[in-house]
Amino acid sequence: MCGAAVTSDATHCEHCGARLATVACPKCFGMMFIGQKFCPHCGAQADRQDSGAGAKPEPCPRCKTSLDAVVIGGSNLRECPHCEGIWTDTETLRKICVDQEQQAAVLGMATHLPANDSGEQATEIRYLPCPVCGELMNRVNFANCSNVVVNVCRSHGTWFDRDELRRIVEFIRDGGLEKERNRELEELGEKRRTASAIQVPIDLKCSAMFDNDVWHGALSAAARAVMDILIR
Repeated sequence: MCGAAVTSDATHCEHCGARLATVACPKCFGMMFIGQKFCPHCGAQADRQDSGAGAKPEPCPRCKTSLDAVVIGGSNLRECPHCEGIWTDTETLRKICVDQEQQAAVLGMATHLPANDSGEQATEIRYLPCPVCGELMNRVNFANCSNVVVNVCRSHGTWFDRDELRRIVEFIRDGGLEKERNRELEELGEKRRTASAIQVPIDLKCSAMFDNDVWHGALSAAARAVMDILIR
């Protein structure tokens, strides 16, 4: 539009504000320019196809623009051409997470993201409607420790604002899901050990109460007390 220079990860011209032609990377889901053969974030080869023919129209939860149906690296997604958010159903997100974990195990990749790498300034928090059913979605911290808050409809899928899906992929490649699973297992084991430590004294106390000698001694003492009362 104006000929000004832009950075490789820009999606809008910083000079005139025009939107640049960008698409999501098939591996890390970072934004890349249309026509680029390789992603500037992870180096993956571009692999994107439009699949809008026959797709049911769904509105963007953020800006109400009709979402584009695309296939990115074998994943069926919905992209917003305006705010650059991505909508994925539950099964597709599960496959993405599993695939990235396998890559991390094989390649040993570990990419650390700097804080606030999303490139967006903080916006007002509001609950977004699901593109499928229209119900308000829940805001969830992905994996409880990723520091990426996404919008989730339990019945239909997850909405990622611009660059959030890429940050999730980087979190998984860095072993985030594995670390969270290990933490939960350790927490569960600690709870079981605590419960066992409490149960042992209770069992010992109950055993002492019903020990034969103690029990017969208690009965004898009670019998003597009753006889004393009758005699008096």
